[in-house]
Amino acid sequence: MASEVVSGAREGGRGARSPLRRAAWRAAAVCMAAVVAGCPGATCPGATCPDGASALAKPALPFVVVTFNTGTTQGLGHDAPPDDGYTSAMAELSDTHYGDGLAWQPAVDATRAWFAARAAAGAPVDLVGFQEIFHSPDCAEVPAEARAGFVCASWSAGDPSVANAVLGAGYQVVCHPGKDDKCVGVRRAWGQVRGCAQDHCLSAGVGHPVAGCGSGSRVARFVIDRVVGPPLTVVHVHGSSGLKADDQACRQAQFLGIVEAMADGAPGLNGAAHVVLGDFNTDPHRFLSVDRSAQTLASFAAASPEDAAASGRPLHFVTDLGDEVTPTYGGVVNIDHVLSDRYDGPCRTAGIAPDLPSVTSATYFDHKPVVCVLSRP
Repeated sequence: MASEVVSGAREGGRGARSPLRRAAWRAAAVCMAAVVAGCPGATCPGATCPDGASALAKPALPFVVVTFNTGTTQGLGHDAPPDDGYTSAMAELSDTHYGDGLAWQPAVDATRAWFAARAAAGAPVDLVGFQEIFHSPDCAEVPAEARAGFVCASWSAGDPSVANAVLGAGYQVVCHPGKDDKCVGVRRAWGQVRGCAQDHCLSAGVGHPVAGCGSGSRVARFVIDRVVGPPLTVVHVHGSSGLKADDQACRQAQFLGIVEAMADGAPGLNGAAHVVLGDFNTDPHRFLSVDRSAQTLASFAAASPEDAAASGRPLHFVTDLGDEVTPTYGGVVNIDHVLSDRYDGPCRTAGIAPDLPSVTSATYFDHKPVVCVLSRP
């Protein structure tokens, strides 16, 4: 379901930075702009920048990470002009039969085109976290009268999942145990998910179920064996929504799986290099004083690599935090984030950054994809 919390980071702001770090960040942002725009010679990895600098390649090859909650919700003014084809009646069908996951065919097509455009610009997405993406085999349970305009209208058993369909050939998709609407996609030319040999796997990750907070695992860990570089441990998060005490308690318990025991007894952070990404359903800065889950997250995730090193916390936010940061959700807050221990880099939000277009002009998504180019600082 779409996030209930209206929950925030400035496009390009991170809080306190040294002058040297800020200068490096400006150069990195220029590099990323060239990559995303598809400038001649600007590919990822190996993009070239002004003055002959190498884009984000010190020393590891950069990789492109996206987190995208592809869900929708009924409260978005679907009947307001202009007519984009998605009505409040269709939104009701989406809520009833598709769990508000990505299933409206024009939005699926637009998402596929958006990812294809990234690849055509020389910056294919290497790692993506999807939250609220419809699992196509569930079409078997959707009645005929609720299929027109949605992916189920043309679905046949054995068709690719929506996640595989929007990423295209050359990607693996792995989903959370017990939560097939929360999935990670990996470009095969960049890496392969350990324990998954197929294009789509439902049991290759380790989950972190939390009693009393819904079925399945809203947090899961995957290991990616990269073509170049050491294995990467990925923790994908979709925190429970809401700001009631019970909602906060569920999110807090979910977030603790990142640093404490998951279903296999090991913490989420149990490798040599980590990326944590997803829809956290809290703003780690703006909600810090009112949300215990934000406080828990802040206890092990700092606002920057410098803050992490100074405080001894294992993670830092790659995405931006702060009052001055442009809100990317609901025009109020930032809840979609990327964190890491060993990697950092510039991030952009589609439809907010001038060099990164929206996925669609239709009133459908209530989140925007966040794109980060990561490398070793």
